[in-house]
Amino acid sequence: MTEDGTTRETVGGTLEEFLHSLGEREDVYGEAIKRVLAWQIEEARRASGLSKSEVAQRIGTSRSQLDRVLDPANVSVSLETLDKAARAVGKRLHIEIVDA
Repeated sequence: MTEDGTTRETVGGTLEEFLHSLGEREDVYGEAIKRVLAWQIEEARRASGLSKSEVAQRIGTSRSQLDRVLDPANVSVSLETLDKAARAVGKRLHIEIVDA
């Protein structure tokens, strides 16, 4: 709805339909989810005053490996690793399946 209360007719489909037509919907969704998780973990790390080296030590890995975990474009990180990173900054990972 526009500011004056009228509605606009849409042209074409939704972004989701467009991504699906390109065969890229799942890749885009996967990367978006990873970006949000990495951002949340990084924000929690900063809020808790922990350095990346301290977080890496808490999860038993190197600082460079933690950088790969927090890299939003690296979608090949396991849920177990994301959970360890979340717990290292005082959070927990919550996974949920919902209706599409």
